[in-house]
Amino acid sequence: MKSAKTIVLVLVILQGGFAGIWKLQHTIDQQRAALSEERDYVLLSSAKLMKMMSLEYAPLMADFYWTRVVQFYGNKHVRGDANLEELWPLLDITTTLDPNLMVAYRFGAIFLSQRAPGGAGRPDLAVQLILRGIKANPDYWRLYEDLGFIYYFDLKDYKKAAEAFQEGSKNPKALIWMKVMAAKIAAEGESYETSFFLWNDVYTNTKDSQIRENAKLHLQLLKVHEDCKQLDLLADEYEKRFGHRPKRVSELAQAGMIRGVAADPLGYPYVFDDNGKAAMDVNSPLLEKQLLLERFK
Repeated sequence: MKSAKTIVLVLVILQGGFAGIWKLQHTIDQQRAALSEERDYVLLSSAKLMKMMSLEYAPLMADFYWTRVVQFYGNKHVRGDANLEELWPLLDITTTLDPNLMVAYRFGAIFLSQRAPGGAGRPDLAVQLILRGIKANPDYWRLYEDLGFIYYFDLKDYKKAAEAFQEGSKNPKALIWMKVMAAKIAAEGESYETSFFLWNDVYTNTKDSQIRENAKLHLQLLKVHEDCKQLDLLADEYEKRFGHRPKRVSELAQAGMIRGVAADPLGYPYVFDDNGKAAMDVNSPLLEKQLLLERFK
């Protein structure tokens, strides 16, 4: 008799457990459906309230909310939609639930800081997020790297960028280049070498395909900028020699000032525009991407 009651009790517990799992899965499926239908709203709750309700499951809930951040950003990014206002509330909840979820700080800051259409165009909120991460994880030096990156590229505040790299370099685990970057930025501000190094660090170390592609684009455009700068200097020298500016880049090659064909990273030859300045070929895909980035400056 006792055995029969035990079996019944186990069946009731299992039935209740399966019902709970089904309800949770049903809720997740509904939220995924909302994202796939490209709705512009996300159901949000108070971060502190979510923390209180989650109890010991807070880290698990943080993972769930981080998944929602990635899905939300990914859907918007693919569509070229610059309306990313919900990113901050989602990241606020995620990092409140789990203050040690490093990926949320690091990638979340990138999503926030980048100009539209690549991001929310809110470097101020990205700084706030990183500072929160540093407060919760003071021994993780990479957060200072991220903070310096935002100050350097997005806010053009070279003093604070240098300070961020310098502060991070005090960590015994930090790489030596943090101190080098602090000194270099403090002395020079923005430079091609520094910008190339920082974007290359992102490209080399990130595993996120979208962030990697964004870093690759910036590296390519940095190369274009430096190439055009050098071509303009050569055109100035050409003008001194021959009394007029070259109309085609090939004239520099004919004068023995360059070797081969000067081309952008995608292989499209550079040209001189109507003002005699070096520029990308109108057919280069990089030109469209550059104009798109400049549009949201």
